[in-house]
Amino acid sequence: MLPPLPRAMLIDMDDTILSAYGRPEIAWNTIANEFAAELAPLPPREVATAVLAFARNFWANADASWRLRLGEARHLTVKGGFAALAAAGHRALSDDLAVRIADRFTAYREEEMFVFPGAHDAIDKLKALGVRLALVTNGAADMQRAKVERFELTHRFDHIQIEGEHGFGKPEERAYLHAMEALGVSAKDTWMIGDNLEWEVVTPQRLGIYAIWIDVHGEGLPEGSTIRPDRIIRSLSELVPAAS
Repeated sequence: MLPPLPRAMLIDMDDTILSAYGRPEIAWNTIANEFAAELAPLPPREVATAVLAFARNFWANADASWRLRLGEARHLTVKGGFAALAAAGHRALSDDLAVRIADRFTAYREEEMFVFPGAHDAIDKLKALGVRLALVTNGAADMQRAKVERFELTHRFDHIQIEGEHGFGKPEERAYLHAMEALGVSAKDTWMIGDNLEWEVVTPQRLGIYAIWIDVHGEGLPEGSTIRPDRIIRSLSELVPAAS
């Protein structure tokens, strides 16, 4: 049996409300194919694999400040992928090409971004049911604020909290505490919903917040994961109670 709706929900934006950064392997392969002539004789797939491997390692260890410098981070990761290919004996690819590929990747991500089906409707219904809502997102102020406006999220939330505007972000405890204070609620009255297990499950649970992991693609928890969300959903629509 599902618990009754809480007084408040803290909701992530990227890959929770918006299809933004999920499935990076598809995006990198698409962009590498666009640059196939300049990458030759290297197969685009091999280049995409090298860049993605470097990017995953980079983000697994990156300082939080890199989230506010996404374009610069992508320049670095493509150059890193190129360097790994050169170290493996392939021909050297230029920094200029790396920058152009990284910038095209950034533009492509912006072009392909969309609101998940039913997300706006679910948020509107939850608000109509009296749930206090906060959008809590990491990232640079200008980039994230532009998404909030582009995808018509401003009026849907009682509080919008962007890392680059506030000077702190998930998984810092004050990110959640500040959002709850803004909504006038305590942890026991709050749910956190998002796609990142560390940011939307581990820290919120430690604070006593009910933590919901959104698994849009239905891939399940990573093998060997010890993290146990309080609930797993595929879309925000699942949070709206069925009409009686």
